[in-house]
Amino acid sequence: MAETRVVVERRITAPADRVWRALTDLESMPRVLSGVDKVEILSADGPFRVGTRWRETRTMLGKQATEEMEVTASEPPERYVVEAHSHGTHYVSEFALRSAGPETTDVRMTFSATPSGGVTGLLAKIFGAIGRRAVAKAIAKDLADVATSVEGKGAA
Repeated sequence: MAETRVVVERRITAPADRVWRALTDLESMPRVLSGVDKVEILSADGPFRVGTRWRETRTMLGKQATEEMEVTASEPPERYVVEAHSHGTHYVSEFALRSAGPETTDVRMTFSATPSGGVTGLLAKIFGAIGRRAVAKAIAKDLADVATSVEGKGAA
């Protein structure tokens, strides 16, 4: 089973805590991320943490898809991991934030998809390069949207 892995990095001119809040504010996600159509929070009220779950609806490659996500690691404001299982594939998204100065944060998003095999695995191999490019473009757009939402704002 071949894993597809995509890594996208972006420097954002805002402190890490502000970037963290933008990345983990599920209620605001559809307003901040142009690629997200809808978010339905499934876990109990409270802070973003391990066990936080939601359904995220996105349009990608012209098709709308909804996936259920769960936070499996959270180390505010430095790192968190979100996992999802869908159509025979296990998805892992890791966000790592590193301060590059008092008003600058480097964000690295690593996305991996591991198919379970069979037809799903074969399709993943055939469409791997196309899928990697589409995912990298979507991640870059998400990080650009986050930058737009936090850069130049006063302390929040």
